Amino acid sequence: MTQASSLVGDAQAPTVLQLHPADDVAVALRPIAAGEQVEVAGRVLTAAEPIPHGHKVALHPLEEGAEIRKFGWAIGRMKAAAEAGAHVHTHNVETLLSGVEGYRYAPVKGTPLPQPSGTFLGYRRPDGRVGTRNEIWILPTVGCVARTADRIAQIANARHGSRVDGVHAFTHPHGCSQLGGDLDGTRALLAALACHPNAGGVLLLGLGCESNQADRLMDEIPEGLRGRIRVLRAQGVEDEIEEGLQMVDALVATAALAERAPTPLSDLVIGLKCGGSDGFSGLTANPLVGRMADRVVGAGGSAVLTEIPEIFGAEHLLMARARDEAVFDGIVGVVNDFKRYFLDNGQPVSENPSPGNIAGGITTLEEKSLGAVQKAGQAPVDDVLRYGARVRRKGLTLLEAPGNDAVSSTALAAAGATLILFTTGRGTPLGFPVPTVKIASNSALADRKKGWIDFDAGRVLEDGLERVADALLERLVAIASGAPTAAERNGEREIAIWKRGVTL
Repeated sequence: MTQASSLVGDAQAPTVLQLHPADDVAVALRPIAAGEQVEVAGRVLTAAEPIPHGHKVALHPLEEGAEIRKFGWAIGRMKAAAEAGAHVHTHNVETLLSGVEGYRYAPVKGTPLPQPSGTFLGYRRPDGRVGTRNEIWILPTVGCVARTADRIAQIANARHGSRVDGVHAFTHPHGCSQLGGDLDGTRALLAALACHPNAGGVLLLGLGCESNQADRLMDEIPEGLRGRIRVLRAQGVEDEIEEGLQMVDALVATAALAERAPTPLSDLVIGLKCGGSDGFSGLTANPLVGRMADRVVGAGGSAVLTEIPEIFGAEHLLMARARDEAVFDGIVGVVNDFKRYFLDNGQPVSENPSPGNIAGGITTLEEKSLGAVQKAGQAPVDDVLRYGARVRRKGLTLLEAPGNDAVSSTALAAAGATLILFTTGRGTPLGFPVPTVKIASNSALADRKKGWIDFDAGRVLEDGLERVADALLERLVAIASGAPTAAERNGEREIAIWKRGVTL
């Protein structure tokens, strides 16, 4: 993976890019016409057919049944032979993935990480954690009061918007008619959000008769954090809107006393996420975010990687970086449990990439995963968390959650991420409870969707990773210090809870 990253950013961007000397394919950096000659890896290649932007071209003849490599690793096998210069994609490639696997602990020597200095302006909380925002969050315990939560937030935000960074309701349809582990997951996720350092105060808004009882939810919140939380049961009061507003007034009065102050990068917790990936995500945006993970972790901070189904086929790279055998076992557990989840529901573990991914040039899950894990940089994996859990160690953490953008980003926020670095090749307007930094994998997207995108990683192809990484870190510090993201300006703030069980 390092070798692939080091090839990005030559002084003059090529037309076709081979990411690793062992690769059988190269990536088209612009559309290539049939019969066009291009230079790649010191040789001239003639395109046998049109090669779309971001798609793969065969560097030499590929036999049926042969494994093909990109990033220096196998991304599938040929289901039909292809000549040199041919388009290599879903029509002639199939996945190598099948079911649950056995793994062997085989650690590799780690790569030294940069140790940058620097600060951002954050909100230091009494428990020592630092928030990048000072907001009031309204969390419904059940979907029945979702619109009530919205109404309270709208009125309170107009009333108090200048005293805190915002009042936001995060609604969802769950909290009742759920059983067992499914209800436990909803409760754990909401309890974790209630603990977040970006929330200077939290209103837990219940109906009163729901399965997800507020008292049980409060039991999962550390006692030291309960003082900034208020609980309202709508069935128990005459006017739930007025009662809710009074509680928010009290929360704002306390939260408004907090002030931003310089705090080191070691207090930053970044979530690592990709959505709507394309053929450039693994070349530009994801390696760039990997540089951010290494810099934050190297400074003593924390980074959290999730989307477990989107590491299938590349999990061995993370397992080799496990801090110890217990962490290795944890990675094996979440990976194989997720594969069983697919198989138990009658789905193949390779049911990915999405139609948008395929249109952008990604062919197999292995290819997508090899690009996706680059967001984790080179840091050792220090911990593994199950869904709904909160970060408990500095360093790089792997978090159990699906690939769905809203569900996994919510899980990152609940785990304690105070910024989410969200790479995308296709674009999305979505935003989540914490500042969500949209990083475009290609400059065309950044230019076309300026209202969605915060940073153009397509610059990597011309300016190189390290130079662009310096610029992105500067931008992240500004956002952590209060500069709004595109999603925040657009009012894009939501959560989604992972629903896995029976609904009554």
